[in-house]
Amino acid sequence: MTGKPMLHYFNGRGRMESIRWLLAAAGVEFEEKLFENREEFEKLIQGGTLMYEQVPMVEMDGMNLVQTRAILRYIAAKYGLYGRNLEEQAWIDMYVEGLRDLSDMIMFLPLSLPEEKEMNLDYILHRATTRFFPVYEKALRDNKQHYLVGNRLSWADVQLLEVILMVEECKPGVLSGFPVLQDFKVRTSQIPTINRFLQPGSQRKPPLDDESLGTAKDIFKFEQGMFLKNMSTIVAEY
Repeated sequence: MTGKPMLHYFNGRGRMESIRWLLAAAGVEFEEKLFENREEFEKLIQGGTLMYEQVPMVEMDGMNLVQTRAILRYIAAKYGLYGRNLEEQAWIDMYVEGLRDLSDMIMFLPLSLPEEKEMNLDYILHRATTRFFPVYEKALRDNKQHYLVGNRLSWADVQLLEVILMVEECKPGVLSGFPVLQDFKVRTSQIPTINRFLQPGSQRKPPLDDESLGTAKDIFKFEQGMFLKNMSTIVAEY
């Protein structure tokens, strides 16, 4: 395949959103084929292009790329967002893996049972402000380069901004105790490619509402309550 990357997913954030963010930050235009029902998803599976019969899938550079982190690493490396050497890549990987832990909890929050949703939200906010945000606040302060790793934008920075905004959707003002992260958010949001992605009408997806959640549940055949206690284990993939 030549031309723009083609993203195959449903019309929602899920695992694909970080891929959209990274492509946008790299200044790469992309197109999307968004399935709206289970039948369209099964047709994609039957086409034989999904290695594990799971999405996201990205058609790019003549490949059908699957598995979210593999896709993200490929994009980051291709567009100079994966550090200058193995040491920087290791730091980027560590920061990104931590952010994935936090973003997964937020992504699956809408699947909480109604009687558990408030408890799960409190748990997310507690983990964000006591375990995750302090790590990134310190990393930015110690690096003194406006970035998490090295002296230029990386995949980790893009992922951090995405997750900060996700947590702020859960609780505005959550960064009040993290001045370095506040500065990071403002500064990184002003990068031209990222700023365009943050504008209305971009390919950035909104949080799941009841209608889109219902569509996702029908497509991927999962139900609410797919967590162990305190969201410590996620047993769904979408």
